[in-house]
Amino acid sequence: MPGTSRSRTLVRCCAVLALVAAGTATAGCGSDGGGGAKSVTLKLVTGVKSDPFYITMACAAQAEAEKRGVKLTVDGSAQWDVAVQRPIVDAVGANRPDGLLISPVDTAALTPSLTQVQSAGTKVVLVDTAVSDASVGVSRISSDNEAGGRTAAKALAELMGDRGSALVISVKPGVSTTDARIKGFTEEMKANHPAITLLPVLYDNDLPATAASQLQATLAAHPDLGGVFAGNTNTAQGVATGLQAAGRQGAVKVAAFDAEPDEVAALKSGTLDVLVAQDPAGIGTQGVDQALAAVAGQPVTAQIGTTMVAITKANLDDPEVGKYVYREAC
Repeated sequence: MPGTSRSRTLVRCCAVLALVAAGTATAGCGSDGGGGAKSVTLKLVTGVKSDPFYITMACAAQAEAEKRGVKLTVDGSAQWDVAVQRPIVDAVGANRPDGLLISPVDTAALTPSLTQVQSAGTKVVLVDTAVSDASVGVSRISSDNEAGGRTAAKALAELMGDRGSALVISVKPGVSTTDARIKGFTEEMKANHPAITLLPVLYDNDLPATAASQLQATLAAHPDLGGVFAGNTNTAQGVATGLQAAGRQGAVKVAAFDAEPDEVAALKSGTLDVLVAQDPAGIGTQGVDQALAAVAGQPVTAQIGTTMVAITKANLDDPEVGKYVYREAC
């Protein structure tokens, strides 16, 4: 919001008008020079801007913002890295939009920057990922990632015949979503599939080439490897590449998170067996709605969980399942 006017005329306090039935939101503010209404501005900062998950989220957020009559701009990290995302967040803070939707790439490192943005008056909504500090964000919107991890474990154990070794490869420690997926996967395996040996979790720093080499090294050390859980899309891509290079696709079962186009192609070819798809479009839409409610001083839902669905080769053509496949462009 703009600063206080120093005019001798009566100063009008900036107030956000209630969202009207047509779905628009404006902020009445006399400091725009003409006494007219100032449009509400929202900013979306995604985890990795080229990732179809985040592209799908951004497309839905932009569509919802247009529907609601507000301006939303999108930015994102070129890679999953605090050092890349922090300057983007700091720049957002300098511009002071009314609302910020953000997928923080670390549970702690971005907290100071986000706290500063929030303290300046911007309403912060955490979408997909979150930070540990509960004071950050008026709303947190994400999949139930622990449940997704359990879903992956159940599907993988069945495919493995409840025997052999299983490996988890993920991004890096300290990412709220993938940490939760690993937790759910591990707990389900230990509680209900004790004959499956869980190997130590490996982290690929979101690099498919690293995941591919880690998988090949594991295959050499553990010939009984029967299943892999890939914690995110880039990891799934690397796992698929590693299995193809080793000639083990189909023999080693793979459950992967997300449903990006490359993953769907690998599902069709039999390199991947199960995709646990999230609803990034739903996250983007809800993010805009919650941000606008907060800006308008209306009730906000603190925690929102969105739908997930297990996609297999058998149900991929079902329209109710296929709609969860991610997009590469709006």
